[in-house]
Amino acid sequence: MKLAAKTKFRNSLLARYVFIILIALCIWPLVFPVGSLIYYVQSQLFYPEEFNIYDSRNLEKAWHQEAKTLDKAAEDAVDAKLRALKEQYPRASMFWVDASGRLRLKLGVTVAIPEQWTMADSMQFMKSSYGGDPFTVVAFIGEDPKQGFMVVQIPRHMMKNEAIYPSNERFLTVFILSVFSFFLFTSWLFFARIRKRLLRFQIAMTETDESGIPQPITVKRVDEIGQLGLAFNHMIDQLNSARRREQEEEALCKQLIANLSHDLRTPLTTIRGHAYSLRKETLTPKGKQSLDLIETKVDNVAQLIENLMSYTLLSAGKYPLQTVRTDVLRLCRTSVASWYPVFEKEGFDIDVQLPEAALYWNVDPQWFTRILDNLLQNIVRHADSGKYVCVRTEERHGTTAVVIADKGPGIHAESGNKGAGIGLTIVALMIKEMSLKQDIVSSRDGTAIYMYPKI
Repeated sequence: MKLAAKTKFRNSLLARYVFIILIALCIWPLVFPVGSLIYYVQSQLFYPEEFNIYDSRNLEKAWHQEAKTLDKAAEDAVDAKLRALKEQYPRASMFWVDASGRLRLKLGVTVAIPEQWTMADSMQFMKSSYGGDPFTVVAFIGEDPKQGFMVVQIPRHMMKNEAIYPSNERFLTVFILSVFSFFLFTSWLFFARIRKRLLRFQIAMTETDESGIPQPITVKRVDEIGQLGLAFNHMIDQLNSARRREQEEEALCKQLIANLSHDLRTPLTTIRGHAYSLRKETLTPKGKQSLDLIETKVDNVAQLIENLMSYTLLSAGKYPLQTVRTDVLRLCRTSVASWYPVFEKEGFDIDVQLPEAALYWNVDPQWFTRILDNLLQNIVRHADSGKYVCVRTEERHGTTAVVIADKGPGIHAESGNKGAGIGLTIVALMIKEMSLKQDIVSSRDGTAIYMYPKI
């Protein structure tokens, strides 16, 4: 797999976050005008102004129209119209002055006004009323100004619209906070997705298959995390390739061991035959010593070949296993009895502390005997300096354990007969396959190997 050397900027996480920041910088100056526009629109839609009869524009327009309809009307008609308008605008004060300047009718007027109006009075009244409070509308009656004029006054506080709008400052504050919260949420969502992808990547790295190697992950986006995923998949491919090569080499090694073991058996048999023939001849003491050494080394090589074959079969899962309910103490006594002459010849102190009662485990009798033989042989070869071997039972982790102990220099000490340790490896494999457990306690004062069933 060829990995990309560099992620394109437009596909990178940095580009996406920079895009979010740029959008925020572009939108932020528009927050106030857009907020004001939204405020105005929603105010018009959801808070419409109630119709106010005292609205200045409506009142002024209506007053002038009513005055025009009184063109050349009699005084009684003008009085009647004014009373009708008073009923329409009950909170307004109104009066009218005829062509001679005489005050004809006043309705709701609470301030002093002249009974006879001159040009100066009219000018002064209009000047003092312009832009003041109350709001004043003066309209000439009819088409000819000489017919007189009519006046209406209304307090300015009654001209205000009664619709209640929400606070502009509060609305803008909420709007700005909403926009700010939106960008905070967008940033949080951006990093939350990154975190989710990283957690998924972490899970993929920690979950393994039967081979102990994680599974490749699916890469959907070619950004920085995607590049990391591609690199991870590349590493998985390399590990799988290395694992396949290791398995091929292991299979080749096992085949080589099997072939060598088979090829070495024939010359060993021949050497044994010639050694047996030589023993019948008359030999000098030195010759007999050499012959004994030859037979010992042949036996060691034969045992090594047997161990190699057993290890190969165990590793391949081809060593026959048949577990049955077996009295393991009886097997221990039999093995110690078979090794007793060897230990006695080497000057070992043999200590057997096995109870009379049977101890039943589900084991393969041949496998368990092989385990005992390997351990006892290991003591002869590597712990002969202690001249002590002990086979006993002991309570351990809530169950009865079989203990093989010695007083040698310890399992990590140097030994003249030290090999590759294949005997102990075979013991460990067999114990594991029979669902037993093994504890090794070793020091310079000796080694104790505990064997007991898994609870």
